[in-house]
Amino acid sequence: MATMARRELLRGALAGAVAGAVGLRPAGAQRRPPNILLILADDLGYSDVGCYGSEIATPHLDRLAAGGLRFTQVYSTARCWPSRAAMLTGYYAQQVNRDTFPEPGSPKIGARPPWASLLPAQLKPAGYRCYHSGKWHVDGKVLDSGFDRSLDVRNQGNYFTARGNSVDDQPVRPAGDERGYYSTIATADHAVGCLRDHARDFADRPFFAYLAPIAPHFPLQALPDDIARYRDRYLAGWEALRQERYARQRVLDLVPPGLSALERDVGPPYHFPEALARLGPGEVNRPLPWAELSPEQQRFQATKMAIHAAMVDRLDREIGRVLAQVEARGAWDDTLILFASDNGASAEIMVRDGGHDPAAAPGSAGSYLCLGPGFSSAGNTPFRRHKTWVHEGGIASPLIAHWPRGIAARGELRRTPAHFVDVAPTLRELAGAPPPSGGPPPPGHSLVPALAADVRIEREALWWLHEGNRALRQGDWKIVAAKGQPWELYDLGRDRAESHDLAAAEPHRARQMAQTWQRLTGELRPAAGPAA
Repeated sequence: MATMARRELLRGALAGAVAGAVGLRPAGAQRRPPNILLILADDLGYSDVGCYGSEIATPHLDRLAAGGLRFTQVYSTARCWPSRAAMLTGYYAQQVNRDTFPEPGSPKIGARPPWASLLPAQLKPAGYRCYHSGKWHVDGKVLDSGFDRSLDVRNQGNYFTARGNSVDDQPVRPAGDERGYYSTIATADHAVGCLRDHARDFADRPFFAYLAPIAPHFPLQALPDDIARYRDRYLAGWEALRQERYARQRVLDLVPPGLSALERDVGPPYHFPEALARLGPGEVNRPLPWAELSPEQQRFQATKMAIHAAMVDRLDREIGRVLAQVEARGAWDDTLILFASDNGASAEIMVRDGGHDPAAAPGSAGSYLCLGPGFSSAGNTPFRRHKTWVHEGGIASPLIAHWPRGIAARGELRRTPAHFVDVAPTLRELAGAPPPSGGPPPPGHSLVPALAADVRIEREALWWLHEGNRALRQGDWKIVAAKGQPWELYDLGRDRAESHDLAAAEPHRARQMAQTWQRLTGELRPAAGPAA
């Protein structure tokens, strides 16, 4: 009871502070809810941003962190489309048909149930105008989901052309001699235009802007000048980079002591031998000790990491332009900005879309390179594994929250364990929007109390399942298993790096948590419900 009373007190204090700062209308009127800018990067590792330990220049994101909060224990679903479904609905992806269960006969990935509305539709009753810029990867058309305007970047295999994209669900037809296009810049251009027009035409209404660049997802393609800034930065290798980032993280107090060991035998989640042959002798599909690589391999791998860094650098620059537009229209103090990544850095190595030309300059439109497991492990410092796995490296996401009039903290950390399913209820509460109806009870919890203080959100557990990889977290305890493997048990309060498996030492705890995972798996199966 005392804990619940404290939560209500914190929530009331935050709401009162926001109301007082924004300014109350005459008696009986409601305060205007905040504008919302939700930024979701793609395949960005936990440590790929400066304020989470990176050497990559990200001054705009670092500024948001310095003026607000960094969450240290926020989780995605380990993959792009289920993470976006979880964030935009407030449900686990399996509940809304956006991920699957492993048993035969389980529902396949497909259309959401009628009751599974997305955030723009949920925020519309509170008066929001809603804008989407970037990757979609959700079922259905964008505007049908509640957005008023959209740039849908569907051509995710070539950063240097708009071919295949859509604006307001209508296909883009670029000029035959298209030049000067780069996806991350174009995505920011669209967001800036939406915010500029909103200030002109809808200044009396709050906005919800969902900015979802495809960077730094493969293929590794970047502007030449951006690559040049990092070209020789990574020749010391992935072990050195992991140590360097981990040292910064410890100074920043982001993680407890412990750096996971490189898993020499863990490569990409999918094996494409023809791609390895196409990419040439510089490519390696295991995080071998750097000293064991040939000079050609070291140069090739360091160049790939340089391109990845260039993409993150450019991502931050373009986010900076969007932030400048928010400031220019006088909305800075009244805008809640959230930044996260849809999963951990990727160990994938493949060649698809337009293919790979070995003669093309690395990072150019003719090349098709992927980061691979060596530098992906550095991106996910200090954790194990990568995108698609539900070990910490696949699911741990940075989360920056910035809102001058609503968040009193400046530069503080929040160790509150949270999941992407918590984003929608948080934004609905701050917007004064009603919860969705017609479906099962949403599993997410509002993080509003955590915006005010470093508190734990009361819940039974956090749950994961993706491609047979499974996990459950209760308090600081986590069980996790790769597909076909037995459960491992970790005390994340002491061992976020998942280096010391305690399953044999605490079999009763591991067994009880496994039973909870199995029960929740049954409870989370999609159930038909009336249309919302």
